[in-house]
Amino acid sequence: MKYSGARILIEALVEEGVDTVFGIPGGQVLQIYDELYKHRNRIRHILVSHEQHAAHAADGYARSSGRTGVCIATSGPGATNLVTGIAAAYMDSSPVVAITGNVPLHLLGKDSFQEVDIAGVTMPIVKHNWIVKDVRELAEVVREAFIVARSGRPGPVLIDIPSDICAAETEWKPAVLAAWEDGVALGARAQRLSARSERLTFSAADIGRAVEMIVSARRPMIYAGGGVNISGASAELEELAGRLDAPVAMSLMGIGAVPRDYRLCTGLIGMHGTVASNKAVQKADLVVAAGARFSDRVTSRADHFARNAKILHLDIDPAEVNKNIPSDFYVTGDLKKILGAILKELPLSPTALWNGEIEKLKESDARHSAKRDRGFHPRFIIEETAARTGSGAIVVTDVGQHQMWAARYYPVAKPRSFITSGGLGAMGFGLGAAAGAKLANPGRPVVLFTGDGSFRMNSCELSTISRYGIPVLIVLINNGVLGMVRQLQKLFCGGAFSETELGQTPDFPALAAAYGIGGFRAKTPEEFSAALDRAALHLAKGRSALVEAVIDKNEMVLPMVPGGRPVDEQIL
Repeated sequence: MKYSGARILIEALVEEGVDTVFGIPGGQVLQIYDELYKHRNRIRHILVSHEQHAAHAADGYARSSGRTGVCIATSGPGATNLVTGIAAAYMDSSPVVAITGNVPLHLLGKDSFQEVDIAGVTMPIVKHNWIVKDVRELAEVVREAFIVARSGRPGPVLIDIPSDICAAETEWKPAVLAAWEDGVALGARAQRLSARSERLTFSAADIGRAVEMIVSARRPMIYAGGGVNISGASAELEELAGRLDAPVAMSLMGIGAVPRDYRLCTGLIGMHGTVASNKAVQKADLVVAAGARFSDRVTSRADHFARNAKILHLDIDPAEVNKNIPSDFYVTGDLKKILGAILKELPLSPTALWNGEIEKLKESDARHSAKRDRGFHPRFIIEETAARTGSGAIVVTDVGQHQMWAARYYPVAKPRSFITSGGLGAMGFGLGAAAGAKLANPGRPVVLFTGDGSFRMNSCELSTISRYGIPVLIVLINNGVLGMVRQLQKLFCGGAFSETELGQTPDFPALAAAYGIGGFRAKTPEEFSAALDRAALHLAKGRSALVEAVIDKNEMVLPMVPGGRPVDEQIL
């Protein structure tokens, strides 16, 4: 049967198991949206207020569920508005398929109305992109796109479809029929691309060498990154830590790799990490980096990081090996399989000789926090919220001080439960991502921690969560400033606070109410607890709620390790 390109796109998306897409219509995607309307019982479309948040929503959907997220935008400004969201997904290895419309083929390259070379623009921030110039290739391109997005190290891809390709007709062949006719699994091109996307595999000799390094270590430590969550390797990682009696520190993307209350978990590592994690890495004689890329926020100055340790790097992406920190040995491949193979060869008796040091470091960290984090402190706000939402909640953050407080204090217990913009650090990420996460996980509570600076960038998406009845708890930590930048200005600019005072800000609870969302303000612990009670009533009815917590602008994320120096008691 002959279908239009737009109809073939819908059929191919359904074939890939897509149930939800995020986007905004426009002139060059008219045919696509006409087919979405006709097939609204097969694919749910969520109309956002800005295309950037469509990409963030698809990203949040993907990170929280492990499925591929999809967003759609028209040509020109619609497509370019996706760029920040695509870059955020790329930096954090999130599988997103971005679909853009474009001007007809005969107008490409002629500076036509709303024409942008979006394939050229996005080339550095996608795994692959396509411009479809023949409707007969459209279905195969969509199949390829999903294979590339989710295989190997996941990431975003982009399909650019000129409007005349959407209107043109050709024979539609479902994947099963196409496979039968081609004699291959998913068509020849898709199969070739799938093979190219597979990363290097490891050998028995690789595993043997890794086991030798682990067995010979006396103070081994595990540095867990986002690859643990992506590969589903949490159980293997926790077993490895237990067998070695080794502490586990986590990068921002690695949060959830092991439960926060796990006895060997030392929490976040790096610039805003815990004293226990940062001191342990300096004392270790072996660092097993599992699915982590040694970002600058973790290592700061490379010559100071893990100065006394050998580095064993386990990762799916060979490009990350020896990029930021030189490794003594590495194994590339699927992390879950690597850890499983190591566990099979590893002796049962632990080799660690930490002699209770990790417990002492954690206790010291807790004592300093107890002295410092008093009153209506962000720690109280985070922990009180956690007590209400429970261990099964999905935590989403924007970017700034609140992000680090959430990473430090929320007791995340499960993988894929802490959703944040780690690599790109995109302010405005949160509300779209929270909506996507909730739609992908309707049975789990979703809480967004945001700041007044970030929320001013995405508050328009209150209309989205209100219109579609997406119940999200928004905890807005309001200090009236761009807190993280102000903190850096205090530390490095002698307290010259240049353009970080936000001045007159909206009445955020009133703004929420204008969208039909419950809005509450708190300035004390008692008021905050009461506000959470009131917010719970809205959430119980399937409605979102916003709780604004007003804090002092001088609150800082502590401890902090500026310039890569080892943790110093004076920093506390």
